[in-house]
Amino acid sequence: MLTHLDSQGRANMVDVTDKNVTFREAVAQAFVRMRPETLQMIVSGGHPKGDVFAVARIAGIQAAKKTSDLIPLCHPLLLTGVKVELSADGEDAVRIVARCKLSGQTGVEMEALTAASVAALTIYDMCKAVDRGMIIENVRLLEKLGGKSGHFIAEEPAGAQ
Repeated sequence: MLTHLDSQGRANMVDVTDKNVTFREAVAQAFVRMRPETLQMIVSGGHPKGDVFAVARIAGIQAAKKTSDLIPLCHPLLLTGVKVELSADGEDAVRIVARCKLSGQTGVEMEALTAASVAALTIYDMCKAVDRGMIIENVRLLEKLGGKSGHFIAEEPAGAQ
């Protein structure tokens, strides 16, 4: 059953009033594929706009806090922790991992996914002048803890190493 639809099939915000407050955590990822020269420029600190990873990290954290402003049916949440990690992945990609935490009545999957996505978009924005062919890919939930549905760990996609 889709929880964001009422009995007439209309979109509505889920009422979490009667749900217990529990610890909840979600981890999401995104990748930005680029030319090896672009990645080298980022990791060497040679980008004329400054530290790409630092700016993307701040953008991801800020985005997690603004998720309910961006996704219409998301509840505004009092996040207690947001961590966004960026690292080179091979010679042509950046891997972004976002982790969001809180004690609350609803999960933080959308906040983690939003943080990873906006961090990826920020990398694209900062580097588009030198590499317009970058690809943002594999944005997905990796893990979710807490709440009634329990613990979720994503399976590796087919062909992943």
